[in-house]
Amino acid sequence: MGFLRPHAERIYALLRIMAGLMFMQHGLQKLFGMFGGVPAGAPAFVVYGAGIIEFVGGALVAIGFLTGPAAFIASGTMAFAFFLGHVIPAKGNLIPIANQGELAALYCFVFLFIAAHGSGIWSVDAARQGTKRA
Repeated sequence: MGFLRPHAERIYALLRIMAGLMFMQHGLQKLFGMFGGVPAGAPAFVVYGAGIIEFVGGALVAIGFLTGPAAFIASGTMAFAFFLGHVIPAKGNLIPIANQGELAALYCFVFLFIAAHGSGIWSVDAARQGTKRA
């Protein structure tokens, strides 16, 4: 797929922006009841703790401001959500397809990659540093 190589920085920026915006929607759902409302039976620490991390962290990742720390915290939150919300209720089943934890697992590793890679182009971090890649 060599034809994509010249566009790698822009494709990464789109991944970062879209992952942040989609993650932010989970926070909007928990905090403000948007997109179908607060998940039924969700404990307060999930609604407010995870909701704030999803909303604020998703926004920071999307705009590319403090991207590394925000993505790292988001990744950890999703690892915690995977085990607490999927593995434990599934009686220890670690297979995401079997415990319905695919989204949490995928977010965990996407945000871990973003934390390691940095903001990249089209980001506040890059604009503040006057560089192409933050």
